[in-house]
Amino acid sequence: MPPTVSSAGNGSVSVDWEEVRAKYLSERDKRLLPGRADIRDLRADTDFARYRDDPFTPVVERPPVADEVDVVIVGGGMAGLVAGAHLRNAGLERIRIIDQAGGVGGTWYWNRYPGVMCDVESYIYIPMLEELGYLPARRYAFGEEILRCLEMIAERYDLVDDALFHTGVTRAQWKEDAARWLITTDRGDQVSCRYYVLAPGILSLMKLPAIAGMEDFGGRSFHAARWDYGYTGGGPHEPLTELADKVVAFVGTGATGIQCVPPLAQAAEHLYVFQRTPSAVGERGNRLTDPDFATTLAPGWQSARMDNFQAIILGRSVEVDEVDDGWTHHWAAVHNPPRSKDGTIADYQRRAEEIDYDIMELHRRRVEQLVDDPATAEMLKPYYRYLCKRPCFHDEYLLAFNNPKVTLVDCPGGIERITEKGPVVGGRPYEVDCIIYGTGFEPELTPLSRKVGHEIVGRHGITLAQKWEEGAATLFGIMSRGFPNMFIMPAPAQQAVVTVNYTQLAVLGAEFVGRTVGLLEDKGIEVFEVSAEAEDAWTQKIMDSWVDPSGVMSACTPSRLNNEGHPEAITGRNGNYGRGMGDWFGYRTLLEQWIEAGRFAGLELQVRSPAS
Repeated sequence: MPPTVSSAGNGSVSVDWEEVRAKYLSERDKRLLPGRADIRDLRADTDFARYRDDPFTPVVERPPVADEVDVVIVGGGMAGLVAGAHLRNAGLERIRIIDQAGGVGGTWYWNRYPGVMCDVESYIYIPMLEELGYLPARRYAFGEEILRCLEMIAERYDLVDDALFHTGVTRAQWKEDAARWLITTDRGDQVSCRYYVLAPGILSLMKLPAIAGMEDFGGRSFHAARWDYGYTGGGPHEPLTELADKVVAFVGTGATGIQCVPPLAQAAEHLYVFQRTPSAVGERGNRLTDPDFATTLAPGWQSARMDNFQAIILGRSVEVDEVDDGWTHHWAAVHNPPRSKDGTIADYQRRAEEIDYDIMELHRRRVEQLVDDPATAEMLKPYYRYLCKRPCFHDEYLLAFNNPKVTLVDCPGGIERITEKGPVVGGRPYEVDCIIYGTGFEPELTPLSRKVGHEIVGRHGITLAQKWEEGAATLFGIMSRGFPNMFIMPAPAQQAVVTVNYTQLAVLGAEFVGRTVGLLEDKGIEVFEVSAEAEDAWTQKIMDSWVDPSGVMSACTPSRLNNEGHPEAITGRNGNYGRGMGDWFGYRTLLEQWIEAGRFAGLELQVRSPAS
């Protein structure tokens, strides 16, 4: 059969689709190798456990705490803070956040590497801007500004004084007689609470690849999420003054890499960038916030702007694209190909492929336009479908490869080994002074029990890990039977929905938790428990809407979005409310109606005794 040749989506170019598909598959196969997903468990690795140490805030010795509070929130990042704020609004007085960091901020506490910024518009990404009366300085805020805003939330809602920082929970156990959770920590604390909230976030576990010989390296090494400014000098947006005579290896070209490479390129004597898979890097178009922007905003503007963005992402019609960026142009287009009333599934799939190809061609041409050296440009071109990897946006990354001090080392199969002097690729050693691992975090699909990092023991001695061994089991992705008075902040792989702008989901979860607790308190409910019928019905609803992604995603280059090339291992029990990323607006309406009804449908309730 001859190759299928047709026009791409714009109708201007003839495309040999068999050749395109073969190219994509060949690039996938270069990377789909045994052991590619092997990582080190930094909680137990004697050689690299030090990578988790806090380089930003000294650990202060303190005596163990033993007390009772209204609620314990595990995680002081965005989700934990907005949950705390809404619980404060519900009237709870003693709210104790517990976090291994030295302060609040979560991802934005730890990620202080040079160039760090958000990749979703800051006006919709930073939560509670209206409550704070604050507007970010830039369209895409730098990390330090995001951290300041999260600290402002913590201060506004008095979430710092009772917090336990540099503290890890080791065990949480439901005490039936007391109708409370007992929380034990690695600093000897024992805290009793009525409500327990899990807010580990979605990017909380550093991912460090397992490369032979890593422990033999004789120079300095660290993970980008624990940036060593004592070694590099400078700060997140200050020159890295101590690298002028240093040869640096940077491992990784995902979201962290594209932000770190430009400042490293300026500072280092020489920079080697080790790339396993190139990212699709679109234009960011960052700019200062227009001074007149605030005058255009009406009350409720941030929620409305979030909804506008989310509607476009889900393919809904809007009058104006308020965000107007790569997400709303490219992600939305690829994710929502037009459907013809009379068209077949094959027609729909063909149109989807054409749109995807056009957008990826735009990214590949952008590389050609910005990178001077043709060989380097070719290595930087992404040959896969747009949704195979989370797209990136940056205005300086590709240009950095025009700097003669920067060398791109393309290694689809990964670094072979690391010696005392540095990485080895293709048999060639690279002698460096420093290795920086910009290898990101464990994926959103990481089991919740691993993300929270401690044993959670519910009724009848059953742990959350045991209960969820075959997949999630919840009501709304927020509560789980056998774990009374416990809330789980909604996140991917937990029977809720997925959003490009995670903040919107975190805020929704926080509002639900706060309002639910407020109702429980008003009605004198001491204990709530999900009924077996409600949990089974919700889980079945999730599974009924599940669409197995392995057919499409198996052709993708390996990434955290397709389980490192094995989408067939993703289970329907960990799916979303609605097909694909989920029905965000339907999910929100369902939660709001449940709250407004005030009947606690699906919960078994125990009224507080007069003596309690």
